[in-house]
Amino acid sequence: MRIIQDFGSVSTNKSFDLFRNYAVNDEDDIQRRVRRTYHMMHTHQTMEFAKRKAAEWGRFDRFSARVMETLIRLNDLVDESDPDCDVPNIVHAFQTAERIRQDHPDHDWFHLTGLIHDMGKVMAFYDEPQWAVVGDTFPLGVAFAPSIVYRHDSFELNPDLTNSRYNSKYGVYEPNCGLDNVTMSWGHDEYLYRVLRHNSTTLPDEALYMIRYHSFYPWHSGGDYTHLTSEKDNAMLKWVRLFNEFDLYTKSDDTPDIEALKPYYQSLIDKYIPGTLNW
Repeated sequence: MRIIQDFGSVSTNKSFDLFRNYAVNDEDDIQRRVRRTYHMMHTHQTMEFAKRKAAEWGRFDRFSARVMETLIRLNDLVDESDPDCDVPNIVHAFQTAERIRQDHPDHDWFHLTGLIHDMGKVMAFYDEPQWAVVGDTFPLGVAFAPSIVYRHDSFELNPDLTNSRYNSKYGVYEPNCGLDNVTMSWGHDEYLYRVLRHNSTTLPDEALYMIRYHSFYPWHSGGDYTHLTSEKDNAMLKWVRLFNEFDLYTKSDDTPDIEALKPYYQSLIDKYIPGTLNW
């Protein structure tokens, strides 16, 4: 498969440096909401919590639905961790997919990846608080890296912070053990990855890496945790970074014509993730 090198053509209707603004501003409703969500996440996302949630959701017995049905449900979800937009998640899904389609027309699996990448957020409709569904992800069982959002003041109440097994450079892991062997904070990335594998998707590994690690900003943007990554992880990093350009910089208040776009994306769903999925 050809590796795409050029991903500098992504455009947006606002300056790049205005995205992912996590400045503390108690007068801004969105930033106050974002900070509250991350504080709850960093307090409660522990190794024990993530393993328990992976086991619970890994039974794939919550509901059965087709991909498009699940995407439509996201029309009722606004991500409480996102400082860049305040629109339903399905709008962001089609924005991302369409920009990928525009820049890389020959990679239909990439278009579909853009559409479904946040679909794991459906957990929020099944009594999961958003801090266990949305937001940036990070490894557990190892020291919390400095590039984690709000790292300096939001982990004080997390018991893993002072657990000697978990708060060193390597924690419970071996050097370069590979991300597949690392327990990540529980959220929509890991859940959707597991759903797709369970339901025998034919999406390529590049797509699955994009889905599983697109919220792992401390790695793909912060440069942390490379002491845990394998050669395969390092080779896939360029794909995760490529996807991030579209995931992040296509966010806007402009709503695509979702109904007009559905037939094309349904054809991709039928190709790579057909039928009814167990969630």
